[in-house]
Amino acid sequence: MKGRGVGCGLLALLLTLGHAEAHQINLSTAHITVRADRQIALDVALKGSDVDRVAGTSVFDGKTGLVVASRLAAATTPIAAYIVKNAVVTGAGGAACEAGPVSLAPDQDGVVARVIWDCGAVAGDLVYRSTVLVDVEPGAKQVVLIGDGPDAAQALLDASRTELTLTAPPPSLLDVIGRYVEAGIEHIFLGYDHIAFLIAVVLWARRLWPVIKIVTAFTIAHSITLSLAALEIVVIPSAIIEPAIAASIVFVAVENFFSRDIDRRWRDTFCFGLIHGFGFASALQEFGLPPGRVVPALGSFNLGVEIGQIAIVSIVVPALVVLDRLFAPSRRTAARAAPLVYTISGVIALLGCYWIVERTFLA
Repeated sequence: MKGRGVGCGLLALLLTLGHAEAHQINLSTAHITVRADRQIALDVALKGSDVDRVAGTSVFDGKTGLVVASRLAAATTPIAAYIVKNAVVTGAGGAACEAGPVSLAPDQDGVVARVIWDCGAVAGDLVYRSTVLVDVEPGAKQVVLIGDGPDAAQALLDASRTELTLTAPPPSLLDVIGRYVEAGIEHIFLGYDHIAFLIAVVLWARRLWPVIKIVTAFTIAHSITLSLAALEIVVIPSAIIEPAIAASIVFVAVENFFSRDIDRRWRDTFCFGLIHGFGFASALQEFGLPPGRVVPALGSFNLGVEIGQIAIVSIVVPALVVLDRLFAPSRRTAARAAPLVYTISGVIALLGCYWIVERTFLA
């Protein structure tokens, strides 16, 4: 089938491309090092457009997609003030540590702010508290890495959890599994492009077995590339992956106009699933993998994605069967109404085209 060649050919093209990193909006990272003299080295990184939003600056150039060093140098004061106000280290009882000067550095499309907190006069445990981005966007998150090397711990802060104890032990295996399963489920339900793909690919399905083959093929495929990319064995720039995901959506949606052969569609789904796996990996890399817990975290995230996609398919397919009955209530075995499939496919194809343009020319 020609579609299989297109999907696998697109994958082959992707695998020849190199590596690129980018910051995501509403997501910051913090790297904390606790020194023996109770000085805390804190590096906070966030996207340049987010810096402008919270500090009232204009360091991010929308045309180039990069932070301009000269603008950043001129905007040190408001950015530094925001960092020391919203990324704070104190004693467990609230005793204040002293913040040193804040140094700023451009990081492609982001900004890295470094500050040393002196807690020598503060006894007991130390607490890191962050409301970075959360003060303007309740859905914002911050990935925190504490320490260096294989013993480094990792945590995730958001509006519901804004602080952590720096001297606390690393999270347990059960905590890691729970947090990464939740992250996988959240990603698939917030990934409207992945949802659109899943809906488009099962629109002609009226029997369980073809759906099982489609979901299984998609799972195996995205598990392969998710693992390869998350472990940085094969890394492809998101500037390539994201438009390719949108293109896969257009392909399966348009294919619905020309083919109703749902039994063989698992082959296309496998090829395109390899591409989607890189998209999942991009989200996981931004979330981060905890040192010493890479395998369970990776497996848990993938499990969360799988739970999410099964839930979506379990809603969509029965809903289509109900619609079949409504369109032909007098027939014992209702046929899938072609106008329904064509309408939904057309809407999804248009969305895919929009995402291609947005991710290619407007990113």
